[in-house]
Amino acid sequence: MITLERITLVQSKEDFEQIKQLYLSNGWIDAGDGDFEILINKIVSHTFCFVIARDEGRLIGMGRSLSDGVSDAYIQDVTVFPQYRKQGIGGKIISFLVEYMHGQGIGWIGLISEPGYESFYQGQGFQIMQGYTPFKYVRKT
Repeated sequence: MITLERITLVQSKEDFEQIKQLYLSNGWIDAGDGDFEILINKIVSHTFCFVIARDEGRLIGMGRSLSDGVSDAYIQDVTVFPQYRKQGIGGKIISFLVEYMHGQGIGWIGLISEPGYESFYQGQGFQIMQGYTPFKYVRKT
């Protein structure tokens, strides 16, 4: 049975290893990022809402939202191990995050999707923001 829970700290070595593998496998962290334990613990503890999915106790997916806790929020780092994909787990993670943020009074929720996942997020109630372009800081010109 799949369960979801919000965490503020990584509770076990097994959970830490699974979260680390999810970040590594998606290319969101790499070997040059330093001490993974410090990095991942900071990510989890400094996130507005960090949710994990479990299958019979084993961590199989995650997602998180960043927010000021008042007006806006952004969803990121939503992923599930490949063997658990196409089972609705990613959608459950998104729903959990959205419900949590709505429960905190946050109405504006955005995200940036990797190409190819537009229909997934549209199925979760998101729409492409026409007329907007995401930016990433790389250096001053």
